[in-house]
Amino acid sequence: MHRVHLERAAEADLRALPGSEFERAVQRIKALAEDPRFPGCRKIAGSRSDWRVRMGAYRIIYEVDDAERTVTVIRVRHRHVAYR
Repeated sequence: MHRVHLERAAEADLRALPGSEFERAVQRIKALAEDPRFPGCRKIAGSRSDWRVRMGAYRIIYEVDDAERTVTVIRVRHRHVAYR
């Protein structure tokens, strides 16, 4: 089991989501505590520990630290701007 932390930018991103997407995002983020690399998650090319999970038109970008057993959610953004 991993501990999940949200960066301030991710918190702001969550607050900006439409209601139904907000609920989906919260469920996906909670699932990261159980298994941060569940099927469907992809490593972001060119990074050491950054991952992403698709959520419709949105992406949850997060970092996994296995030594500390933590997941840090960096951003929750629309797919068009998630990687900028």
